Amino acid sequence: MPVSRAMRRLLQVLEIQEEESRAAMESARGELHRLERALEASQQRERLGRRLVAASAATGEVVDRMAGLEESRAAARLAKALAPRIEEAAEAVEELRQVFLAKRIERRQTETLIEETEAQDKVEAERRGQRDLDDWFLGRHDAREEKPRTDSPKSGS
Repeated sequence: MPVSRAMRRLLQVLEIQEEESRAAMESARGELHRLERALEASQQRERLGRRLVAASAATGEVVDRMAGLEESRAAARLAKALAPRIEEAAEAVEELRQVFLAKRIERRQTETLIEETEAQDKVEAERRGQRDLDDWFLGRHDAREEKPRTDSPKSGS
């Protein structure tokens, strides 16, 4: 039984869905990485604020100390705000990864089904071809045997 057009169409649809889920997962990963880089920048900003406070302690500059403290506080607030967003983004990436893997499995199962059907069709076609050759050969052989013999018995004198 040849592979139906519906099965081939299903495979195309599954390939499209898999690609869409891959793109969504990659987009979510990009967002997660962007948030993680923002957190790292915030942590770097907090360290710089602490260094400014330490440097101002040595020089006695009150303005630098206040600026350093405010820089550290602002960076800590930003890090605190980013933490739940990073967690949500990581969960979203994992969910989209699961969807992508499920789509990939569906597509591969459909491909396997189509490949198996095509292999069975090929085997059946080869069998039919061989059977036709055998029938032809047997028919040819039988036709030879059915020919009347033209040899007449020799009469002895």
